[in-house]
Amino acid sequence: MKKMYLVAVVAFLAACASNTNKSAPEAVKTADSVSPKQESLTYPYTAEYSSDFEIGDPKKAQVILELYQNWDKNTLDNSKSSFAENDTMIFADGFMFAGNRDSLFVVAKKKRGMMGTVVDSIHAWIPLRSKDKKEDWVTVWTREVCTDAKGKKTVNELQETWRFDENGKINLMYQYAQQQPKMPPMPPMPPKK
Repeated sequence: MKKMYLVAVVAFLAACASNTNKSAPEAVKTADSVSPKQESLTYPYTAEYSSDFEIGDPKKAQVILELYQNWDKNTLDNSKSSFAENDTMIFADGFMFAGNRDSLFVVAKKKRGMMGTVVDSIHAWIPLRSKDKKEDWVTVWTREVCTDAKGKKTVNELQETWRFDENGKINLMYQYAQQQPKMPPMPPMPPKK
Protein backbone atom coordinates (compact mmCIF):
# COMPACT_ATOMS: atom_id res chain seq x y z
CA MET A 1 0.00 0.00 0.00
CA LYS A 2 2.82 2.41 0.87
CA LYS A 3 4.53 1.62 -2.45
CA MET A 4 1.35 2.35 -4.36
CA TYR A 5 0.89 5.61 -2.49
CA LEU A 6 4.51 6.61 -3.21
CA VAL A 7 4.12 5.74 -6.91
CA ALA A 8 0.91 7.80 -7.07
CA VAL A 9 2.61 10.83 -5.46
CA VAL A 10 5.61 10.58 -7.82
CA ALA A 11 3.29 10.23 -10.84
CA PHE A 12 1.24 13.21 -9.66
CA LEU A 13 4.35 15.39 -9.16
CA ALA A 14 5.73 14.37 -12.56
CA ALA A 15 2.41 15.21 -14.19
CA CYS A 16 2.36 18.61 -12.45
CA ALA A 17 5.91 19.31 -13.53
CA SER A 18 5.21 18.42 -17.14
CA ASN A 19 1.98 20.46 -17.15
CA THR A 20 3.79 23.42 -15.58
CA ASN A 21 6.46 23.36 -18.28
CA LYS A 22 3.87 23.16 -21.05
CA SER A 23 1.69 25.93 -19.69
CA ALA A 24 4.50 28.26 -18.60
CA PRO A 25 4.70 30.10 -21.93
CA GLU A 26 0.93 30.46 -21.94
CA ALA A 27 1.04 31.79 -18.39
CA VAL A 28 3.61 34.37 -19.48
CA LYS A 29 1.47 35.40 -22.43
CA THR A 30 -1.56 35.70 -20.19
CA ALA A 31 0.38 37.76 -17.64
CA ASP A 32 1.66 40.07 -20.39
CA SER A 33 -1.77 40.57 -21.85
CA VAL A 34 -3.24 41.41 -18.44
CA SER A 35 -0.39 43.75 -17.35
CA PRO A 36 -1.38 47.41 -17.12
CA LYS A 37 -0.81 49.36 -20.30
CA GLN A 38 1.16 52.59 -20.13
CA GLU A 39 -1.32 55.41 -20.29
CA SER A 40 -0.78 58.08 -22.87
CA LEU A 41 -0.59 61.43 -21.14
CA THR A 42 -1.60 64.81 -22.40
CA TYR A 43 0.67 67.40 -20.82
CA PRO A 44 -0.60 70.95 -20.35
CA TYR A 45 2.57 72.28 -22.06
CA THR A 46 4.67 71.35 -25.06
CA ALA A 47 8.40 71.37 -24.41
CA GLU A 48 10.21 73.93 -26.53
CA TYR A 49 13.40 71.87 -26.58
CA SER A 50 12.50 68.24 -25.84
CA SER A 51 10.52 66.02 -23.50
CA ASP A 52 12.00 62.78 -24.85
CA PHE A 53 14.92 61.97 -22.52
CA GLU A 54 16.57 58.77 -21.39
CA ILE A 55 19.45 58.04 -19.02
CA GLY A 56 22.66 59.07 -20.77
CA ASP A 57 26.30 58.03 -20.84
CA PRO A 58 27.78 57.86 -17.31
CA LYS A 59 31.18 58.79 -18.77
CA LYS A 60 29.79 62.26 -19.45
CA ALA A 61 28.95 62.57 -15.74
CA GLN A 62 32.52 61.48 -14.96
CA VAL A 63 33.85 64.36 -17.09
CA ILE A 64 31.69 66.88 -15.23
CA LEU A 65 32.57 65.51 -11.79
CA GLU A 66 36.28 65.71 -12.65
CA LEU A 67 35.66 69.32 -13.70
CA TYR A 68 34.12 70.04 -10.28
CA GLN A 69 37.14 68.46 -8.61
CA ASN A 70 39.50 70.60 -10.69
CA TRP A 71 37.41 73.69 -9.84
CA ASP A 72 37.70 72.90 -6.13
CA LYS A 73 41.46 72.30 -6.33
CA ASN A 74 41.98 75.39 -8.52
CA THR A 75 43.51 73.18 -11.22
CA LEU A 76 41.00 74.14 -13.90
CA ASP A 77 43.49 73.66 -16.76
CA ASN A 78 43.24 69.90 -16.13
CA SER A 79 39.71 70.03 -17.58
CA LYS A 80 40.44 72.34 -20.51
CA SER A 81 40.41 69.52 -23.08
CA SER A 82 36.84 68.66 -22.02
CA PHE A 83 35.51 71.89 -23.56
CA ALA A 84 34.71 72.66 -27.18
CA GLU A 85 37.33 74.91 -28.75
CA ASN A 86 34.79 77.34 -30.20
CA ASP A 87 31.25 78.50 -29.56
CA THR A 88 30.92 77.74 -25.86
CA MET A 89 28.21 79.46 -23.85
CA ILE A 90 27.89 79.80 -20.09
CA PHE A 91 24.92 81.32 -18.24
CA ALA A 92 25.52 81.73 -14.51
CA ASP A 93 24.40 84.11 -11.78
CA GLY A 94 23.33 86.92 -14.10
CA PHE A 95 26.51 86.42 -16.15
CA MET A 96 26.67 85.27 -19.76
CA PHE A 97 29.74 84.16 -21.67
CA ALA A 98 29.86 83.29 -25.37
CA GLY A 99 33.18 82.63 -27.05
CA ASN A 100 36.07 80.26 -27.50
CA ARG A 101 37.59 77.92 -24.93
CA ASP A 102 40.72 80.00 -24.30
CA SER A 103 38.69 83.13 -23.52
CA LEU A 104 36.39 81.10 -21.27
CA PHE A 105 39.35 79.80 -19.29
CA VAL A 106 40.78 83.29 -18.81
CA VAL A 107 37.45 84.41 -17.32
CA ALA A 108 36.88 81.22 -15.29
CA LYS A 109 40.37 81.17 -13.80
CA LYS A 110 40.10 84.85 -12.83
CA LYS A 111 36.77 84.20 -11.08
CA ARG A 112 38.08 81.05 -9.39
CA GLY A 113 41.21 82.87 -8.23
CA MET A 114 39.07 85.40 -6.34
CA MET A 115 37.07 82.72 -4.52
CA GLY A 116 39.63 81.41 -2.04
CA THR A 117 39.08 77.84 -0.85
CA VAL A 118 36.20 76.03 -2.57
CA VAL A 119 34.61 72.75 -1.52
CA ASP A 120 31.71 71.26 -3.46
CA SER A 121 29.44 68.72 -1.79
CA ILE A 122 27.72 66.99 -4.69
CA HIS A 123 24.15 66.07 -3.78
CA ALA A 124 23.31 64.24 -7.01
CA TRP A 125 24.06 64.00 -10.72
CA ILE A 126 22.33 62.45 -13.67
CA PRO A 127 23.53 61.95 -17.24
CA LEU A 128 20.73 62.43 -19.77
CA ARG A 129 20.29 61.93 -23.51
CA SER A 130 17.71 63.81 -25.52
CA LYS A 131 16.53 61.08 -27.87
CA ASP A 132 14.92 63.36 -30.43
CA LYS A 133 17.70 66.01 -30.41
CA LYS A 134 20.49 63.41 -30.02
CA GLU A 135 22.28 65.55 -27.42
CA ASP A 136 23.96 64.57 -24.16
CA TRP A 137 23.45 66.51 -20.94
CA VAL A 138 24.55 66.16 -17.32
CA THR A 139 22.68 67.79 -14.46
CA VAL A 140 24.38 68.29 -11.07
CA TRP A 141 23.02 69.49 -7.73
CA THR A 142 25.72 70.72 -5.36
CA ARG A 143 26.47 72.85 -2.35
CA GLU A 144 29.49 75.08 -2.95
CA VAL A 145 31.25 76.42 0.14
CA CYS A 146 33.77 79.21 -0.49
CA THR A 147 36.09 80.56 2.20
CA ASP A 148 37.94 83.77 1.43
CA ALA A 149 41.36 84.83 2.78
CA LYS A 150 39.71 86.49 5.80
CA GLY A 151 37.83 83.29 6.71
CA LYS A 152 34.41 84.49 5.54
CA LYS A 153 32.31 81.59 4.26
CA THR A 154 29.78 81.80 1.47
CA VAL A 155 27.47 78.86 0.85
CA ASN A 156 25.57 78.45 -2.42
CA GLU A 157 23.17 75.72 -3.44
CA LEU A 158 23.62 75.23 -7.18
CA GLN A 159 21.91 73.32 -9.95
CA GLU A 160 23.95 73.15 -13.14
CA THR A 161 23.07 71.64 -16.49
CA TRP A 162 25.91 70.87 -18.90
CA ARG A 163 25.58 70.02 -22.62
CA PHE A 164 28.04 68.09 -24.76
CA ASP A 165 28.46 68.62 -28.50
CA GLU A 166 28.62 65.85 -31.13
CA ASN A 167 32.38 65.50 -30.42
CA GLY A 168 31.78 64.84 -26.71
CA LYS A 169 32.98 68.31 -25.64
CA ILE A 170 31.21 70.68 -23.23
CA ASN A 171 29.70 73.59 -25.14
CA LEU A 172 26.92 74.95 -22.91
CA MET A 173 26.23 75.33 -19.19
CA TYR A 174 23.30 76.77 -17.27
CA GLN A 175 23.77 77.50 -13.57
CA TYR A 176 20.95 78.25 -11.18
CA ALA A 177 21.91 79.44 -7.71
CA GLN A 178 19.82 79.70 -4.58
CA GLN A 179 19.22 83.34 -3.80
CA GLN A 180 20.99 84.32 -0.62
CA PRO A 181 18.56 85.93 1.80
CA LYS A 182 19.43 89.45 2.86
CA MET A 183 19.50 89.22 6.61
CA PRO A 184 18.72 92.32 8.63
CA PRO A 185 21.47 93.38 11.00
CA MET A 186 21.28 91.84 14.43
CA PRO A 187 19.92 94.20 17.10
CA PRO A 188 22.43 95.23 19.74
CA MET A 189 22.62 93.06 22.81
CA PRO A 190 20.92 94.51 25.89
CA PRO A 191 23.34 95.83 28.51
CA LYS A 192 24.27 93.45 31.32
CA LYS A 193 22.73 94.28 34.67
